[in-house]
Amino acid sequence: MKAVLCKEFGPPDTLVVEEINSPAPGEAQVRIDVKACGVNFPDLLIIADKYQFKPPMPFSPGGEVAGVVSALGQGATRLKVGDRVIAAPGWGGFAEQVVTSEKGVIIIPDEMDFVTAAAFLFTYGTSYYALKDRGRLKKGETLLVLGAAGGVGLAAVELGHAMGARVIAAASSQDKLATAKAHGAEETLLYPVGTLDTDQQRSFSKDIKEICGGGGPDVVYDPVGGTYAEPSLRAINWSGRYLVIGFASGTIPKIPLNLTLLKSCSIVGVFWGASANREPDLHRDNVRELMEMYLGGKVKPHIFATYPLSQTTKALEVLAARKVMGKVVVVTEEKVLKQGTK
Repeated sequence: MKAVLCKEFGPPDTLVVEEINSPAPGEAQVRIDVKACGVNFPDLLIIADKYQFKPPMPFSPGGEVAGVVSALGQGATRLKVGDRVIAAPGWGGFAEQVVTSEKGVIIIPDEMDFVTAAAFLFTYGTSYYALKDRGRLKKGETLLVLGAAGGVGLAAVELGHAMGARVIAAASSQDKLATAKAHGAEETLLYPVGTLDTDQQRSFSKDIKEICGGGGPDVVYDPVGGTYAEPSLRAINWSGRYLVIGFASGTIPKIPLNLTLLKSCSIVGVFWGASANREPDLHRDNVRELMEMYLGGKVKPHIFATYPLSQTTKALEVLAARKVMGKVVVVTEEKVLKQGTK
């Protein structure tokens, strides 16, 4: 089978495409014939040796797959060969086949094509767990989403709207804000690109309070970090919840903890992947609810572009350049590629 391999740490152009042996499923594992694989920010981190998980070399990145079950390992009894599924194996997805634990594999409805499915689990799973379980977002509350046109950000915008919140989308360009508004944001807020100086931080915090009507957001969803974090926390409402999703800016912020005291607010970590493993019942319930939202037309992944497996490097470079609105998906077959270009 063909696989995109990381043989040395570095940027996307260090990856190579090679023929390797098909993997055999082990105890309680299944093998999936990959049809499509979502491209996510952790894929860039894992090939640069900046991610919390460090698979042995050589390995294939790609942590979110959609495809068809083609083999069952001993003890795998819940699924059958031929099932259409999605899974988040962590890595190994930029390949024609991947092996993963059966317990994390989820059957997808017939109404969901493989490109959509490959763009669904990681972003909507993260954002729903963040908003529902960690942020306790309530109907009528105000939600501020930073990086609102990215994969997880756009999912948070859609889900916040579906959950009855007033959603304010913050992003770095008017095109990105327009995309967020089309997916459910009630208000939008433009912020400067790059590292904010002290005056820009103060201005950003003031703008947040003004657009929220003075009280500030009840929940802040932050996948960006960097110098956007502190001014967002300074603007938060009394008893607000600040959700730490990730650090797409490349910088982990240092937050003055007196801000949490002054607002009686909470800084809440969100590690969806670990939660899915530690709390499998919660994960399954959340995915079931997300599928119901999808079938009900309340949420739908925005596919920015699709690339064939041979152009995985290009797909990752587009993501790294912060040009993506929604999701980029890599596909293994020409007929699947066409699903993302309708």
